[in-house]
Amino acid sequence: MTRTEPTLLLPPDIVDRLREILPRVGEDVVAAVINEVPPYRGAWSDQMSLTIQTAVKVALGGFLSVASGEMADAGQATPPAVQGAYELGRGEARSGRTTEAILAAYRIGARVAWRELSRCAVEAGLPAESLVELAALVFAWIDEVSDASVAGHADELATAGRVRQQLLSRLGRMLLRGDAPDALDAAADRAGWIKPSTLTAALVPAAQVGPVLAMVSQATLVINDVADLEDVTLLLVPDVHDRGRGALLRVLEGRGAVCGPAKPWRDARVSVERALRARSADLGPDTDQTLVPLVLDADPDARADLRAAVLRPLADLRPNTVEKLTETLRSWLLHQGRREEVAAELFVHPQTVRYRISQLREVYGDKLEDPAWLLALTVALG
Repeated sequence: MTRTEPTLLLPPDIVDRLREILPRVGEDVVAAVINEVPPYRGAWSDQMSLTIQTAVKVALGGFLSVASGEMADAGQATPPAVQGAYELGRGEARSGRTTEAILAAYRIGARVAWRELSRCAVEAGLPAESLVELAALVFAWIDEVSDASVAGHADELATAGRVRQQLLSRLGRMLLRGDAPDALDAAADRAGWIKPSTLTAALVPAAQVGPVLAMVSQATLVINDVADLEDVTLLLVPDVHDRGRGALLRVLEGRGAVCGPAKPWRDARVSVERALRARSADLGPDTDQTLVPLVLDADPDARADLRAAVLRPLADLRPNTVEKLTETLRSWLLHQGRREEVAAELFVHPQTVRYRISQLREVYGDKLEDPAWLLALTVALG
């Protein structure tokens, strides 16, 4: 930021006259800003009017100190005004006002202030040529303090953004831990995060995260360190259940991502764990389409023990025969005993299927009519 060097020294009597009108100038600037800049309408009802008046007095008071020669170096006079403008910008960011609103306020404020200052200076006897120099100095000064406000606004947004991102990351970690609902609600409120109905976990390769985030809700939680996975980022996407799931799957298509189920937002860990299992088993991108293998492989050791138990009656047969009978038994269960369909799946003659089923009935006996045993066979061989 460049400092404004004085090219004009105002006589002491004119400086005194200008200082006298500063309170009124501040009031006029506030009134004009509130009337002409929509984001400031209603500011009379809060502290903002006093803040603007104070900022005007500090800025113009510093300006008069420089223009009067009270400060040999303009840089010595500007810190209070510049700091005040900087803090004003930070406060405006916290209030939700934009830099466009701030600059509009400065433009209107400069117009009103110059109108009052120039009228007073002329009445006090300032020559016309000096008035031109005064105008240049006033508007250069306004440029300087408005730049300071814009810088304060940007710094506040950056700081607030970092803090909010930290709060959102903490919320994400709490969801992964499965913290208590009250704690999750409090963390969401601290982060200013609007609680959705559901969250859906998406495991996305790091290189694809940017394009995906550009096409999903801005309220998506981003977690970079999940289950020691390298180059994979976890996204918790809000409210993409029902029809919204199709849109999310289209965004993820072809990106090597895995999408968990939509779950109530406090139960997001369930969606994450299912996506992780599906990714580990390489089952495909949509866990809603792979529920059977996910269930069957939820406890591989238990399933292996079940398979060994239901196939134990075949233990005395030759390995080649056991393999063929096991294959036939599985198909027979899944096709509900329809011999032609079993034969088509196994590429054998229906009579071969009939013969093998007869062998199985000899081995299993009435167990092939027992619903509980049939369930065990189906799960074990599924």
